[in-house]
Amino acid sequence: MGLGLIPFPSRHSRPWARASLVTLWLLTAAVSLWELQGRGQALLVAAGTPAPWQTPLIVAGSLLDLAVGLALWRWHRRWVYRLALLALLGLSLTATLMLPTLWLDPLGCLSKNLPIAALLFILHQDAPA
Repeated sequence: MGLGLIPFPSRHSRPWARASLVTLWLLTAAVSLWELQGRGQALLVAAGTPAPWQTPLIVAGSLLDLAVGLALWRWHRRWVYRLALLALLGLSLTATLMLPTLWLDPLGCLSKNLPIAALLFILHQDAPA
């Protein structure tokens, strides 16, 4: 049964949920590289990250997003959802330590990770070991 007025997602909607997560991670990877000198770098500057570390950190984050997105696309297994959740938690913790004000960002820089984690948990429940 559902939570409140919203019905719990049926098993038939789970592939769409998975596809949305794949799209999210792959687009994040692409946009991070596309905007290499853009918002990501500005956030690192605001966090006080030394200039020589900024581009490598953005590229590393983008590669992690790419790896998670491709893994979610390729495999519907519990270990993939655990990997994705671990990456999400690691990136969220790092961002929180570097720039905690991201939790107050009106575009949901970090707050969007809460429903993403919930979705990963739901998909994890149905995935084969």
